[in-house]
Amino acid sequence: MQEDNNHPDDGTTRTGNPTRTGPGARISAAVVRHRRRHPRGVRTLAVGVAALVGLGLAGVATVTLDRDDAPEPAAVALDARERADAAARADRSARESAAPASPTAGPTPTTASPTPTATATRKAAAKPKVTAKPKATVRKATTPKPKPSWVIPMAGAQITSCYGQRWGTLHAGIDFALPAGTPIRAAAAGTVVKAGDVGDGYGISVFIDHGNGYLTHYAHQSSVKVAVGDRVGVGEVIGYEGSTGDSTGPHLHFEVHQGQMWNQIDPAPFLRARGIDVAC
Repeated sequence: MQEDNNHPDDGTTRTGNPTRTGPGARISAAVVRHRRRHPRGVRTLAVGVAALVGLGLAGVATVTLDRDDAPEPAAVALDARERADAAARADRSARESAAPASPTAGPTPTTASPTPTATATRKAAAKPKVTAKPKATVRKATTPKPKPSWVIPMAGAQITSCYGQRWGTLHAGIDFALPAGTPIRAAAAGTVVKAGDVGDGYGISVFIDHGNGYLTHYAHQSSVKVAVGDRVGVGEVIGYEGSTGDSTGPHLHFEVHQGQMWNQIDPAPFLRARGIDVAC
């Protein structure tokens, strides 16, 4: 390697490799010292930093190192390395920000979306249950049926004979037949005016005066529960069915007297007029 003869006579020597400068690059000042030549040569290390985007910073330093000698600190800018690293990072960041977003990349979910089931469960838990109010039961005021003024003296009995002519004489009442001992009831409210057997063929019988011009007669009883002067109500038990007096079997002989005792009338139309139907 030949030395350059055009160097100044200032006692210093330049290396055979000229310092290169790139566009926009700044040459750092360096002190080049004359050293003895080593047989194996000198390695020149060139460090270049590319132009910084938007910063306009760059630096090139040339350091001549002797392989065998300990390196001496070069007179270069001390923060060149840090600036180069910062520039590289800034350049990489600028390229990444300028790159278009991937069309397939979707937004990164930050929090897991609640499942519909979980959302429905939370809504159901948050919403208070509405209990249906029990419907008020409106009970219609029932007016008790008025107690009938007249009833049949022995309900459910078989009628064995009606009012009219029988065996050449007047049968003046209606015969009701049930087993002996069946209760006999007052057909209407009134006062007992006869109770017992007086030997008139009717056996043990009861007369009730209803105070409205009518009397009722209950004959052939086995026993009675009332006495003369007793006040009885409609349907009250006054005695029991039997076969006393002129009777061929247990039955109740029932008569209606109008105006006075022994003025018998047909009981069937009389009872029907008061809401009691009999098969006569």
